[in-house]
Amino acid sequence: MRALSGLAIISLASLAVCKPTARNMRVLGRRDSAPSGFTLKGAASPDSVLNLRIALAQSNPAGLEEALYDVSTPSSPNYGQYLTKEEAAQFIAPSTETVSVVNGWLAENDLNTTSLTPAGDWLGFKVTVAQANELFNADFNVYTAESTGKQTIRTLTYSIPAQLEGHLTVVYPTVTFPKTGLLKPVFSSVKARRSEDIRSRSDDVASSCADTITPSCLQSLYGIPTTAATDSSNKLGVSGYDDQYANKADLEQFLQEFRPDVSDTTSFSLETLDGGSNSQDRDDAGVEADLDIQYTVGIATGVPVVFISVGEDNSDGDLDGFLDQINYLLDQDSPPQTLTTSYGDYEPDIPEDLAYNLCNAYAQLGARGVSLLFASGDGGVSGVQSESCYDFVPEFPSGCPYITSVGGTTGVNPETGVYFSGGGFSNYWGTPSYQASDVASYISYFGNTYEGRWNKSGRGFPDVAAQAENFDIVYEGSVETVSGTSCASPTFASVIALLNDELLAAGKSPLGFLNPWLYSTAASALTDITSGDNPGCNTNGFTATTGWDPVTGLGTPNFDALRTAAGL
Repeated sequence: MRALSGLAIISLASLAVCKPTARNMRVLGRRDSAPSGFTLKGAASPDSVLNLRIALAQSNPAGLEEALYDVSTPSSPNYGQYLTKEEAAQFIAPSTETVSVVNGWLAENDLNTTSLTPAGDWLGFKVTVAQANELFNADFNVYTAESTGKQTIRTLTYSIPAQLEGHLTVVYPTVTFPKTGLLKPVFSSVKARRSEDIRSRSDDVASSCADTITPSCLQSLYGIPTTAATDSSNKLGVSGYDDQYANKADLEQFLQEFRPDVSDTTSFSLETLDGGSNSQDRDDAGVEADLDIQYTVGIATGVPVVFISVGEDNSDGDLDGFLDQINYLLDQDSPPQTLTTSYGDYEPDIPEDLAYNLCNAYAQLGARGVSLLFASGDGGVSGVQSESCYDFVPEFPSGCPYITSVGGTTGVNPETGVYFSGGGFSNYWGTPSYQASDVASYISYFGNTYEGRWNKSGRGFPDVAAQAENFDIVYEGSVETVSGTSCASPTFASVIALLNDELLAAGKSPLGFLNPWLYSTAASALTDITSGDNPGCNTNGFTATTGWDPVTGLGTPNFDALRTAAGL
């Protein structure tokens, strides 16, 4: 396994810089106060060392978007003719002028940096707090997370020299505070179930679906085949964060109980970065990691699954893992054709320029033929997880138009939108062309309900949905039941991985960035979910209805219909 080349940060010699005058500095990042849950302890020690990253302005993100849509839209003559690593990177590589200006500033301040991305748009370096305060006209302090007691060093404002305006877009983490919890599965119950009870229920799929969700239930409900995939070049990636470890003994027991037709020695491969690992001590198993692995290996029969464990080396903030994983994949010549991620953040907690940068990185992978699926969140219209709010809180990266957001359903005959299904409209990105008519239709239906609390011109999410409640998993040797859109994303990703297997076996291109296909050719291949809502912010949230809606998207998968839509 290899980590992204160049991630080791070079230490700096002592800096001798003068305090910049205010008139020569321009504020680049600011927040009025620390987020809820953080208290100010006091000034950070001047000698404390910070790992900082700077993002250089990207040369042609509009060209990248155009290229992405060109290879991802079924009506395009270039559909499926994906870009190479180098072709995708050239849209993002900073201009000669930007490189010259930034390098001049770096040399002036004796800053030694490491390039963190194939395109060279991110640079990393270490500085002391005293140096960072001088360089960025900042005031770095120590803040304590009330829930964990963990301390972090952040500033509420920072500036850059005027000559860097338009060339340097983000200094990270600076004003971006760590989250005290990312997207996690919501436990609906935590109890052991007897294996014989499970097996007797799984013989009756309808009964099983009404009680708990198992692989046989999903296969029956969505028409997912049980025959094994055949193309070894097709891979399904599973993101692992927060020291979540996927346990092989738990997977073996899961297959014995829920996929007895599959060898219980079927497993997954491991790739690590930033010091990531995958302890096999059963007491170290992670419920999120177990869930994601068991419902990819257990549904995408025969598809090689790779668990990508992202550690916390080089980390000074939660988004470091997101940045490093995407850059790790961009550096690969052949990244997995499908990636599912069950983690997210609140959109307003991420500075816009940082969010745009990450979103454009997802666009690069999409242009190279990778399908990126993210759980839409478990807080309804309140964001990743429910909290007090007035304005609806979009989720990141679900608001990014270059990924596929997966919401949640519950029940069978018919399915309905589950109450916690994250959904809404981005405040950072406008409505993309591929969903413009669908969003317009929904807004016409929903009218002025909760006027002013959500963005009518924003990118709508989720795009699709799948079952998300009462999933049986094996965790630390016991069968337990979990719920959340963390269940839906690996389920839908497994469907895509199986379709890619057939496409590659037939000599065709994988599906790549899904949304232009989903909102056109494949729209009728999804089962429309027309009931349910996603309450939050002291409201009933949005309402599912005929057609696309911000609770269940376009609907849930119908495998045979999707095969036809994919040209199989």
